[in-house]
Amino acid sequence: MFDYIKGFLSDKRKTSKGAFFTLEVSGIGYLFEVTERDFSAFTVSENEPQKFYLTLIHREDVMSLYGFSTKETRDIFQILLSVSGVGAKMALALLNEFDTCDLISFVIDGNYKELIRAKGVGPKLAQKIILELKDKLMKTELPKSSASSIPQTPALCDTQSILLSLGYEDREIEDALNKVINTVNDSSNPEEILRKALTCLSL
Repeated sequence: MFDYIKGFLSDKRKTSKGAFFTLEVSGIGYLFEVTERDFSAFTVSENEPQKFYLTLIHREDVMSLYGFSTKETRDIFQILLSVSGVGAKMALALLNEFDTCDLISFVIDGNYKELIRAKGVGPKLAQKIILELKDKLMKTELPKSSASSIPQTPALCDTQSILLSLGYEDREIEDALNKVINTVNDSSNPEEILRKALTCLSL
């Protein structure tokens, strides 16, 4: 229903329920919950508009809106919600503790011991997150295009698959990888490639 919203950050507050922003758009204030990282990164300002990617969760008794400063963080939040036993609060706890690239790397590497650093995440849930999320991130089939200029190395293929699962299009992925491939220190390290590609895609 919502993809993103752009307006002026008119208020930010913390309550017992979480961290929240109010974004004013055409005289209407939209209240949404944010990560601790975004809460710390943004200040109230009426001079510079801000853009946030949104997720609306509609349940029988309540509608809740969640906002994220980057598309990939919003998309990882949505993927986390698809894991059984993970609700919005748990997904936010994971995104508060880890940046997107680190979280993806821990999942791909099966490093559940790192995931339990997040508040409320125990060993059993961490292993379940890895089991279900790794499949969702890596199962995306790569396009069979003979015109692709990206070398089909394991690290680049893994990075393409993850970016596709995050909702990026084939062409923008290829453009981003072509821009960053010669800047990475270790072309066999998918984490480094992913981090630089996401930075490029967010510009």
